[in-house]
Amino acid sequence: MAAEHSDPARTLAVLWRTHERSARKDLGVDRIVTAAVALADAEGIGALSMRRVAEKLGVGTMSLYTHVPGKAELVDVMVDHVNGETARSADVPGGWRGRLTSVARENWELHLRHPWLLEVPTNRAVLGPNVAAKYDYELGAVDGIGLTDVEMDSVLALVLGHVRTAARVAVEAARTEQRTGLTDEQWWRAAAPYLAKVFDPRRFPRAARVGAAAGEAHGAAHDGEHAFAFGLERVLDGVEALVRSRQAGQ
Repeated sequence: MAAEHSDPARTLAVLWRTHERSARKDLGVDRIVTAAVALADAEGIGALSMRRVAEKLGVGTMSLYTHVPGKAELVDVMVDHVNGETARSADVPGGWRGRLTSVARENWELHLRHPWLLEVPTNRAVLGPNVAAKYDYELGAVDGIGLTDVEMDSVLALVLGHVRTAARVAVEAARTEQRTGLTDEQWWRAAAPYLAKVFDPRRFPRAARVGAAAGEAHGAAHDGEHAFAFGLERVLDGVEALVRSRQAGQ
């Protein structure tokens, strides 16, 4: 399913459309991947199969293999396809910090639109044109501010790693709400009378004080948007310390 199980040569051929066959004029990689993304968005990556995609397109399963070698390669192309969605404005205010914030926000929204991305391993990059263009653009956020090339790559990986972690928690919360039919606020309200019987705030004073403050602020034990924004600011604070140290050494 994931990129690590695909054949590099076959995947690259599909990603870059170097020898797309045309046995079916009404069927091609673009149409197949669009259907596959829609299926994964609606039902999750676990529901994805060549057969299901073929059914969605109203064609025989074997017709897909003329264009895409298999499911692993299809997932790679799906990843590259959706990575082409992020906005790439040439004029983002706020210097490098504003640019990195914009990059983080675009990726946050991308993962919320396509939560199945969180189930695809990222240890082996998908080497497609959209991923390459996105990476090149995002590196521009920290280009020319005194960092080495390796540091630029590491900073971008740090920011996107935070985004992915925050998005995973937000997606899990949304799925829990969908599965249970209860919002976090409703769940806590239902649990409160029982918790009051067993929880002694004198025994856990800090948990009682901080938990109450967080619950009042967020209306729940956790707020995904707050966690994303708060964490991003702290990550950027760390990057700023690095940038200042490099500039001071120049």
